[in-house]
Amino acid sequence: MLEVKILLESIERVKKFVAITSQYDADFDLISGRYIIDAKSILGIFSINLSKPVGLRIYAEQDEAEEILEGLKEYIVG
Repeated sequence: MLEVKILLESIERVKKFVAITSQYDADFDLISGRYIIDAKSILGIFSINLSKPVGLRIYAEQDEAEEILEGLKEYIVG
């Protein structure tokens, strides 16, 4: 498991993020406060506060995790 902070502050960014994560067999969770959301669920994502960074947990093997991080680099903050 790998965890990074991401920022999804617009509808277009959320749509693109879900499209990218859906390409992988790995599981993804978004963590916002006490809520844990399936990161491949657009409706789930819109149920959390997107005005500030949220945690992203990636459940993948090291090789795939590196590929995923490269694909999501525009969303990763700090």
